[in-house]
Amino acid sequence: MSKQDSVQRALGHIPHRLQLAGGWIDQPFVSRHNPKPPGSMVVVQIEPNFRPMDRSGIASGTRAIAAKLWKGRLPRRPPDELVRELYRAENEGKAEPSGSQDMIGLIYPGVNRLDYDYRVEGGIFTSHIESCNSPRVARWLEKVLHLLPIEPRPPGYNPLAKKNLDPKWIARLGRSGQDCYDAICRRDFKGLGASLNLNMKCWETLLPLTVRHPLMQVDLMGLLKAYQRRYAGAMYSGCGGGYLIVASDEPVPGSFQVNVRIAKA
Repeated sequence: MSKQDSVQRALGHIPHRLQLAGGWIDQPFVSRHNPKPPGSMVVVQIEPNFRPMDRSGIASGTRAIAAKLWKGRLPRRPPDELVRELYRAENEGKAEPSGSQDMIGLIYPGVNRLDYDYRVEGGIFTSHIESCNSPRVARWLEKVLHLLPIEPRPPGYNPLAKKNLDPKWIARLGRSGQDCYDAICRRDFKGLGASLNLNMKCWETLLPLTVRHPLMQVDLMGLLKAYQRRYAGAMYSGCGGGYLIVASDEPVPGSFQVNVRIAKA
């Protein structure tokens, strides 16, 4: 076994996923209040060539369940079938189920716009998925996304204890996902950054404990605003921190970049 094969075996073969703008619109308790459905969010499938922090918004918990369920590799079956199977495996009996975007991001290659409409299956699954598997777009996105490790969600943390589900802001959240996808397809890093910034404003307004909580050790909003002032845009990989995802066409000190996994031709 080569050194590269040894590392790959340790990391596993199931992809990771990044959540970009529009996150939380996949939750029915949010999408049911959207006055302009569908609302959209973006997930990007990335190569499993690093081990992410647990509890950091990279869907590592869902990935672990997938690895156990499917013996370490994604089955060659219709992706929508796999999404539903993994969703059931993770959420059976849960009072607060995780959103289906976690499963979709691990299973669908490329850059994906997920459209959620509460009138379709109660908002649990998408009403439509728009996918981009352009090598040119993928290579561009790899260059302009920079990840900075911040910290995992703290033990005992609950981001949903306070909800301000204003329909106007929910509509903006869903729009941020559409804007994000369009900017990526155009290879417009300023538009991408603007969509990340809007996403964070929506999170701060709708679910304030996603960015401010007494258990957090880091001033997430202070750090976020500093990077938003310096670069085109920034957002956190998940509630409570995780990684700061920065959109920039220049290097971001201390960051690393990811490899986007696209469908094979």
